[in-house]
Amino acid sequence: MHVDNAILKEHGIEGGPLRTLLLGNEAIARGAYEAGVAFACGYPGTPSTEILQSLAQYHEVRSEWATNEKVALDTALGAAYAGHSALAVMKHVGVNVAADTLFSASYSGVKAGLVIVTADDPGIHSSQNEQDNRQYARFAKIPMLEPSDSQECKDFVRLGLEISRQFDTPVFLRTTMRISHGKSIVELGERIVNDSGPREFEKHPHKYVLIPAHAQRRHPIVEERVRKLRAFADTFERNQIEWRNRKLGIIASGHAYLCAREVFPDASFLKLGMAYPLPEKLVRELAAGVERLIVVEELDPFYEEQILAWGIAAEGKSIFPITGELRTSTIRERAIQAGLLPADSDIAIADPANDAEPFVAMVRPPALCPGCSHRGVFYLLRKKRLIVFGDIGCYSIGVLPPFNAMDTVTCMGASIGVAHGALQAGITDKSVAVIGDSTFFHSGIAPLVNQVYNGGGGVTLILDNSATGMTGAQGNPGTGGTLMGEQHRPVDIAQVVRGLGVEDVWTVNAFDMEALDGAIEAALAVEGRPAVVVVREECVFVERPGPGVLTVLTEPCTACGICFKVGCPAILKDEAHLFRGKRPKAMIDPLMCTDCDICRQVCPFDAIVSVR
Repeated sequence: MHVDNAILKEHGIEGGPLRTLLLGNEAIARGAYEAGVAFACGYPGTPSTEILQSLAQYHEVRSEWATNEKVALDTALGAAYAGHSALAVMKHVGVNVAADTLFSASYSGVKAGLVIVTADDPGIHSSQNEQDNRQYARFAKIPMLEPSDSQECKDFVRLGLEISRQFDTPVFLRTTMRISHGKSIVELGERIVNDSGPREFEKHPHKYVLIPAHAQRRHPIVEERVRKLRAFADTFERNQIEWRNRKLGIIASGHAYLCAREVFPDASFLKLGMAYPLPEKLVRELAAGVERLIVVEELDPFYEEQILAWGIAAEGKSIFPITGELRTSTIRERAIQAGLLPADSDIAIADPANDAEPFVAMVRPPALCPGCSHRGVFYLLRKKRLIVFGDIGCYSIGVLPPFNAMDTVTCMGASIGVAHGALQAGITDKSVAVIGDSTFFHSGIAPLVNQVYNGGGGVTLILDNSATGMTGAQGNPGTGGTLMGEQHRPVDIAQVVRGLGVEDVWTVNAFDMEALDGAIEAALAVEGRPAVVVVREECVFVERPGPGVLTVLTEPCTACGICFKVGCPAILKDEAHLFRGKRPKAMIDPLMCTDCDICRQVCPFDAIVSVR
């Protein structure tokens, strides 16, 4: 939605900068474009994915999907070393993968600006934990900015690059799910070109080559930088005291600030745009000017602990929860309990929890999409009663009914290593490790090498659906399609696996149940060495697997229920046709069916046929 100046003039309004409604992620992309970023790299992960997808539309910026977050930060850091403004993008758990490079980059500094986006996930909407990455800023001793709306998302990219260049440091830009996926009005500007194109690499080995002797000399520089950043925080334009009623003072940032402002419209606020370092002078000024000081922050008591360490009386986690998202309704409820608001407070808060008749959405657990190539795999794994060491991806849904066929999920790429450890510890159950194609490239190759090196056995199923499916079917090295729309030679997973030293490798079609069953059995029969089955079929959002649909023949259907065990949302109970007057037979929704053919193959009564 754009607010066009011509339309404004028709209504007698003087036009100004072009404004538009943007997601926080889209605003970060726009901010990178306007700020003159030359190179951007990342790995897709909710809630950060749209940043690079949006940035790829600006062809002045070279944008890439990396194989993992460490590679993304390595390449962005290399661009910054070479004198070009750079952006690295990842979700919060991705920073764990990139941490090795992160801590060294803090020591080495950067020649040009480098901003690292960490998109945190309070409430665990699409992650395995809700770690608070503000802790990484303090741990790595680099500054962190935290926007509270889309305009700030855009502006903070430019400010982050300026701070990065001024203090010779990477800069974190932290968002949360609500900021990443919330929309607000943004004023658009023109691109500022800071980079003049290709240039010779300037050598600074004492700075960029972190051998112990060099790193020892860099550490005091890092500590001095932190001291200067603390002083800078007190003058940073986006750390602001908002004086109102002085009975209550609140310190907050990001999404928590927006919620707290709704609940406490008359309170004085210290709105933080810089999450680390904290502005001690401003905190003391607010504390001295109010009767009661509270900290409203999601997850860890990050601000509260620092404020208390300064000897300033403040309350925070004694009032508000340490887990999950903060919502206006939660803040209001806890505020009443703490005596910050009267019990009959009539503050109007835009929250569904306050509706007289709140809308209750029907609970719907996650499910594999109709036509998903993972469905047959988990049907067979459940049937074989194997121990399944899982990984991060769409296939994590294999833990849910009707499959109930996954026993561990830890983090990206962990399935093979966890399986190896369990086998080396002597488990006697038949087991497999399951990993997706993008996850295999991300962090699955190293544990497979480890398995070969240490002489361990074990079966690995690599589910190759030619996409990073869970985050929206982005490309990966196995597809050859890049973020910029280029097509390069795809990396053949089976060839990679053989190159690592795995002798027993099968490649099968995910929808050929007989071949898939046979390959898994053959792999399970291998002893004393690793075996790998590459299960191939495109994600349904990449290419539909069939030209027709399937239907159930009512007469031969016995309502045995086997077709329901493949867990396809297109298979429904036909209450109009009962078997022997009791059990409903099956029916298939033709609008959802993709003719993947799995239900037809498992039906023991040939009651399912394809309609071309």
